[in-house]
Amino acid sequence: MSDETLFAQVLAPKNRADPYPLYARMRETPVSRQADGSYLVSTQAALRSLIFDPRLSSEDLPPSRRPATGNPPKDWILNPIRHRVVNAHRPLIFRDPPDHDTLRGIVMKEFTIARVRDSHAKVATLVDALIDKCRGRDTVCLVDDLSCPLPVAVICELLGVPEADERQFHAWATRMATALEPDARHDEAGRREIAATFDAISDYMRRLIREKRRHPADDMLSGLAARGGRGRLAMGDIDLISTAILLLVAGDETTVNLISNGMLTLLRHPDELEKLKADPKRAPCVIEEILRHEPPVHFRTRKALGAIEVAGATIPAGSSVVLMLAAGNRDPARFTQPDRFDPDRNDNQHFGFGGGLHYCVGAPLARVEAEIALVTLCQRLVAPRLLDDPPPYRAGASLRGPKNLGIAIAGIA
Repeated sequence: MSDETLFAQVLAPKNRADPYPLYARMRETPVSRQADGSYLVSTQAALRSLIFDPRLSSEDLPPSRRPATGNPPKDWILNPIRHRVVNAHRPLIFRDPPDHDTLRGIVMKEFTIARVRDSHAKVATLVDALIDKCRGRDTVCLVDDLSCPLPVAVICELLGVPEADERQFHAWATRMATALEPDARHDEAGRREIAATFDAISDYMRRLIREKRRHPADDMLSGLAARGGRGRLAMGDIDLISTAILLLVAGDETTVNLISNGMLTLLRHPDELEKLKADPKRAPCVIEEILRHEPPVHFRTRKALGAIEVAGATIPAGSSVVLMLAAGNRDPARFTQPDRFDPDRNDNQHFGFGGGLHYCVGAPLARVEAEIALVTLCQRLVAPRLLDDPPPYRAGASLRGPKNLGIAIAGIA
């Protein structure tokens, strides 16, 4: 295998279950040029230097475009205008300062610690209810039975989306999440489907925002939709729609993977499962080690605005850069026995939620959901064991997690 094709191997479905040997190969050359001209960055030190470098831009999505419809007014007037608007109002994870900082600041005023704290009881109730539905069975599919329905219910309630629309929102989130995969940027059919999904969810959000302004409630979308005044910054409607879509996708898809990867890891390490069952106070350190060892997001892409020297290499201006966060999480130069799952690990500074300006906005909520879900699963599933190891994986290489996670059980406590 050529070092110039390592990233292509990571994207290959056959390596989804265990990409870590490929990551070890990458770290031998901390910054490596790939056959397509992109640059992989894979060591902890190199990654840490770049995530704070202002020469590395997050505005790397290809321009929005829709296929020709044969309708001249739509193809020549409406769609070009729509494309300019979409390109100028990307979600904040695809924006650089100062726009990124302004939008993030507005979101953080609504995504408060109090909201996260108030979600504890709701999450615990949902987890118990989802597990109760599995009574009388000798197997469960963690993904279908808990990992998928829990995060979408939590983020929808937080945003103020009606419960009846949760199933539709999860379908939208799953479709939109594929936009983060590099292959999707060159797949015309996939791009058309993503564009259609974006239009559908945008139309829904536009209507919901109007309703929130007429009848505001104690939810995030009502707060974000409030008009400015008394020195209060407010988003324009287009930025508000793209931000709501981002919160939905990020709050749903990454947490699905975090919970699924977490339970898979604990089932592979039954001694750690028993420790967590006996002592739920271990949950925070268990979650942090899961985020390092089996993170929900494995890499993000950037664009070099200027030439950047890092780890003895020069990344030319205009180059695509792939930050291999999961490779950095297992860097032996930073972590002792990095391939070992060890919740008692000290100084566990990982990239499980990214880093720098784009550190995950919803990290506190994701931690709450994962801690409650995993502790409750360990305590209530009787004699759980994996049915298949490795399990089948979802298509994504960036947002990586099991498609199904079958667990045999002797009952529900």
